[in-house]
Amino acid sequence: MPAAPSETSHVLAIPAFRRLFTAQVVALVGTGLLTVALGLLAYDIAGSSAGAVLGTALAIKMAAYVGVAPIVSVLTDRLPRKGVLVAADAVRAATALALPFVDQVWQVYVLIFVLQAASATFTPTFQAVIPSVVQDEDQYTRALTLSRLAYDLESLLSPLLAAVLLTVISFHTLFVGTSLGFVISAVMVLGTTLPKYVAPERGEPFMDRATTGVRAFLVNPALRGLLALNVVVASATALVVVNTVVYVRDLFGGSNSGVAIALGFYGAGSMAAALCIPIVLTFISDRRLMLTGAVVTVVGTAAAAIVAATASGGTAGWIHLGLVWTTLGAGTSMISTPSARVLRRESDDGSRTSIFTAQFSLSHAAFLITYPVAGWIGAQIGQVVAAIALSVLATLAALSAARLWSGSVSRSSPPRRETIFDASTGT
Repeated sequence: MPAAPSETSHVLAIPAFRRLFTAQVVALVGTGLLTVALGLLAYDIAGSSAGAVLGTALAIKMAAYVGVAPIVSVLTDRLPRKGVLVAADAVRAATALALPFVDQVWQVYVLIFVLQAASATFTPTFQAVIPSVVQDEDQYTRALTLSRLAYDLESLLSPLLAAVLLTVISFHTLFVGTSLGFVISAVMVLGTTLPKYVAPERGEPFMDRATTGVRAFLVNPALRGLLALNVVVASATALVVVNTVVYVRDLFGGSNSGVAIALGFYGAGSMAAALCIPIVLTFISDRRLMLTGAVVTVVGTAAAAIVAATASGGTAGWIHLGLVWTTLGAGTSMISTPSARVLRRESDDGSRTSIFTAQFSLSHAAFLITYPVAGWIGAQIGQVVAAIALSVLATLAALSAARLWSGSVSRSSPPRRETIFDASTGT
């Protein structure tokens, strides 16, 4: 019987996880520096067209995540996991070092595709390794919480770190920091002892193996519900990522600092929810928590429409914006943080990497819908309509998830054998 949370040693006491988590944090810091440096590089090359360059780079990033991850997963499925992770970090480090030397927009696009393709190799492989390193479910939940906090802290602290560094170095040198982060990540992974990896048998054609994880999502009700919840998360995230600057600068007449503060509220909501999740999951199931998060997110997107419709520069308006962004951060974290527990439960050693890869690709595919909805509708029609459209999309996705999960197994029950996707048969 698993130990109660209070009796279970902290997940950081597991040496392999501690090293992998350190690798993740250092790589995230490097990625954060890259985000700032890339924006400055785009402006240096394209001037006033930098926004278009960054928008295209973002589209390339999503295309790499959606299209490359499943293919690379199959190409590397018989290779040692440690070798795949180190090789991906090496490619990312080399690509980051090449970026300061480009002077053409197309060169930026090519290097960004290579870097993001390497990330699409590293991230799902890394996520699939963690369940084999942290096998106790309570500790695994804590591992997911730490991972969520690492992402949120990166989004808050990396821009501040970049701002401090830019007072003494040029933005080109930030790419060196990015590369160094990936190098340290590779060294940490290289020094980590991982469980022996048993490569799956290759009895199917290439494309069948490349779509194994996607087919798992189509036949498994629990994974189909998670797929719908990905759309809920993407709706709220797109609203925040794409339109925060418009809310703050245009609707509220705020400054760049106001944009950072608004994004900070979103991150704070996400972190607060993530910290509470290990305790909450000792009382309720993953399903209930994630569906509750979907409701919170839907309410938040609807409230964003009200904020946009009644926007003013007064104190009350800023308070409302902060509360709504905090709500959106909490709601999305309530869905995203436990999602890996669902993936772990609905897979086995043979199918785990393909299912984590499919989640990585499919969750980012949702952004190919929500980013244009947030950006184009917001620019062409208005922020109120954009928020309403995203709220409707999130509501439909949340209702679909609730319907698909109506007969799912509770957290305390072992997964039914028939719900686990069999990688050998594709069913």
